[in-house]
Amino acid sequence: MTYIYKLMFMLTLVMGTMITISSKTWLGTWMGLELNLLSFIPIISMKNNPYSSESSIKYFIIQAIASSILLMTIIILMMKSKLISESFMMNKSIYMIMNSTMCLKLGSAPFHFWFPEIIEGMNWMNSMILMTWQKIAPMIIMMYTLKSNSFLYLTILMSTFIGSIGGLNQTSLRKILAFSSINHMGWMFSSMSISEMIWLMYFSIYSLISISIILMFNQMKMFLLKQMFLMYKSNKMTNFLMSMNLLSLGGLPPFLGFLPKWMVIQNLSFNMFILTMFMIMMTLITLFFYIRIIYSNILLKNNELMFFPINNNFKLNNKTNFFSFISIFGLILYTLIMNFM
Repeated sequence: MTYIYKLMFMLTLVMGTMITISSKTWLGTWMGLELNLLSFIPIISMKNNPYSSESSIKYFIIQAIASSILLMTIIILMMKSKLISESFMMNKSIYMIMNSTMCLKLGSAPFHFWFPEIIEGMNWMNSMILMTWQKIAPMIIMMYTLKSNSFLYLTILMSTFIGSIGGLNQTSLRKILAFSSINHMGWMFSSMSISEMIWLMYFSIYSLISISIILMFNQMKMFLLKQMFLMYKSNKMTNFLMSMNLLSLGGLPPFLGFLPKWMVIQNLSFNMFILTMFMIMMTLITLFFYIRIIYSNILLKNNELMFFPINNNFKLNNKTNFFSFISIFGLILYTLIMNFM
């Protein structure tokens, strides 16, 4: 029964996102977001787990506030001919409020305060949904309503800065990936300003690499940085795949994660050189705490009590190996395909 109702809410979760991105009216867009929200709450909630209940309540409150502000701006837009002037600046301000609500729903800076705390109370599979699928609808709405370049640049600067600095002092793997997601949202906003195709490519590659890493963490039941000491003893191949996936997520060449960042840098470096350099410097900081994870499970030895027993026969399943192969060797495959074309 638990599996059936989870599957039912997953279907309505996907349906809500599809309604939002395909709706022709603002009211339909808002209804799709609400359906998505009300479907995700039961998926988060788990029996006998107070942390998941706390996360579901926090997530509901934050999303309800954002939806209320969004509905208010939609009502103002629908009644603008009667209530407010038709000036461009007034419409620009309304769209800025709408984009702020989308940033709140995404958990991007400066509205990031809830995102790491809620992920900390979830399991890995729910965290994967929140970091990948739940970003689609707000980002597409933001792409259609973005009118102010200054608002976009401010969001990019704050997201890349907070996402890189915030993950430095974290010991929880879920919080590290959450701050990494905030940093990647800054890159996604910059790709959004270039073209929809580059944004779609960036989001697809980010989701692929994140799914690969989260499936590994979920299969090995790892939640803290201290548990990474044990991976090298359990399986060296698993350790290698995890290390390469983390470097790919950080955007280090020649892995697949470097491809979308390379495209963003090429398109932004001519007009916004300072912004591009700032984003690159912040990405180097994120690479530091990825390398810290790799360093801890390869070079260091720890004899303290661990959180789960050593399994020397541990092997990743085929699904995890497939995602890992694509995220590691995807850039090489892409280069070969483009050369033959």
